[in-house]
Amino acid sequence: MENLKISSTKTVTLVDLVEDRLIQYFSDHQLGPGSTIPSEIKLAEELGVARSVLREALSRLKMMGMIESRTRRGIAISEPSLFNGIEKIINPLWLTEDTLLDILELRMVIEIGLTDSIFRNITGEDIAELEEIVSVGTAVGNNKYAPISEYQFHTKLYEITGNKAVKEFQTMIHPIMEFVKDRYKDYFEKIAAKIEADGETVSHKMLLEYLKAGDREGYRHGILRHFKIYSDYLASRKLKRAH
Repeated sequence: MENLKISSTKTVTLVDLVEDRLIQYFSDHQLGPGSTIPSEIKLAEELGVARSVLREALSRLKMMGMIESRTRRGIAISEPSLFNGIEKIINPLWLTEDTLLDILELRMVIEIGLTDSIFRNITGEDIAELEEIVSVGTAVGNNKYAPISEYQFHTKLYEITGNKAVKEFQTMIHPIMEFVKDRYKDYFEKIAAKIEADGETVSHKMLLEYLKAGDREGYRHGILRHFKIYSDYLASRKLKRAH
């Protein structure tokens, strides 16, 4: 591990340098989940730093989910959550309006793109669970649902895909979506009223009917219309900016 020797010429802290070099070491040695890393004593010696500095760097990596302590086996590499670091710091109050709406659009793009995966993986049990969610969901007008019903329905769609990353993403951004809906509710309600008047509303129940019928293209078109409240608002904002 000679290449881990630290040079303190950079304008960063020693702990930052140790953290970066450790990550590089794991990568260079192709250490994957379950691989044991050298002891603290050996690492500190090779890096030429105090064990207190090394421990702080290791603590950061533990918080990121990159390593974990195992009884009688020392410290080993673990598989970090893709969104673990982001989830700890993300807060809608700290995000600009543009970023909030970018996340809203990203959520729409992802869910629309999951159509094929949903139809590949959906089972009779999934349909039954969605029917239960829809039956107890409370629509409060203009295709707006009680928060718990909205969350349960769309979370179930993410779950059906079997994709752990998208399910984690849905959980992570849920507070942001609720914040956005509340912050821009006056705009959304006006758009929703027009959509309803035009007979273009697509409810959870309608989406479920497409799923039950195995109508993939109908569902794809339906989910696009289901998000029309948000897509119309985003389009109107872009149009205003262009002028």
